[in-house]
Amino acid sequence: MQTEKLLLIPGPTPIHPRILNSLSSPTISHVSPIFVAEFKEALSNLKKIVFCKDGEPFIVAGTGTLAMEMALLNSVDKGGKILVLSQGYFGQRMAQIAEAFGLKYDLIECEWGKAVLPEVLEKSLSETKYEAVVSTHVDTCTGGCAPVKDYAEVLKNHESIYIIDGVCATGGIEERMDDWNVDVILTAAQKCFGVPPGLAMLVVSKKGLEKRKTLKAIPAFYSDWLRWLPIMKDPSKYFSTPCVNEIRAFCESTKIVLEEGLEKRFSRHALMARAIRAALIELGFTFFTEKPFLADTLSVVNYPEGIEDTSFRTLYYENGVVVAGGLGETTGRVFRLGHMGNISVSQVYFALEALEKTLSALEYKFDPGSGLKAAKTVLRG
Repeated sequence: MQTEKLLLIPGPTPIHPRILNSLSSPTISHVSPIFVAEFKEALSNLKKIVFCKDGEPFIVAGTGTLAMEMALLNSVDKGGKILVLSQGYFGQRMAQIAEAFGLKYDLIECEWGKAVLPEVLEKSLSETKYEAVVSTHVDTCTGGCAPVKDYAEVLKNHESIYIIDGVCATGGIEERMDDWNVDVILTAAQKCFGVPPGLAMLVVSKKGLEKRKTLKAIPAFYSDWLRWLPIMKDPSKYFSTPCVNEIRAFCESTKIVLEEGLEKRFSRHALMARAIRAALIELGFTFFTEKPFLADTLSVVNYPEGIEDTSFRTLYYENGVVVAGGLGETTGRVFRLGHMGNISVSQVYFALEALEKTLSALEYKFDPGSGLKAAKTVLRG
């Protein structure tokens, strides 16, 4: 039997025993009273997690990419135009989705490791009318965390539908949908919620849903909010068979989030990020993401001289920890370390001990124990 590894990639993330227990329960009918009640609770809790009172939540079998596609297709008419604010790889993907469906768009890209600044958005809005403005909150490739609240301030005097891709943020970093006048937050199960991949999720404002109703037709069937809306209001109805166990597991994950308390959960993510980065800095690592744009959910870490990507990640794996390599232009230059979801302090300590063991095996020079000590100093206050 293969020894279990600590999964510290930027999603999927470690699974809490309560979530795993729910996931492994015998599959029940998708119209049973038990499942219908849990589906309703999951939908209600999802709204609470993004601070939304009056919007409509959607939970559909799929992935974050499907949620991105659903957000665009239900928000923009064929003749309309989208503004994509790209912090990296997944902002580019949003543009690729628009292009695939023949939707007009402008793409504003920042240097990888940074984020598009609010004044750039303001200038674009003064020059062009957009039906929708889309931003990735945290780009899983570059680690860039966008100032989505500041974008909201810029957008408050505009009619554009405001869409936030929260796949690597929702449930770990603050997203206040009502207060910020956000129209769509899209996300997925496998990152801050700590559930295996398999769900595409969105919360849509009244304005966002009304915009969909004004569109005569959209180039989608499965992705059409209006086909799913009756099921989200009454999960005993049928459109397409839901992934029963995954939704039950997600319901349990939302309970864990709300039991911890949203403010405490956001603070814990920030604290874990500071502790892990303190350890990495002590060990001589630097970060690909510039300091003002660092996300609390993952770190994109530059290799110091003498450390080779494949050798490092292979040895780290053998020592019990899985991290991800770079994507696109960062391939071979960085490793990506997730610190989100239900990760515990003991798991952080284990990861740092394994890191030091890996560095020693690679004959990298450092003060043994210094990384772990730096992290403990932060975590103990």
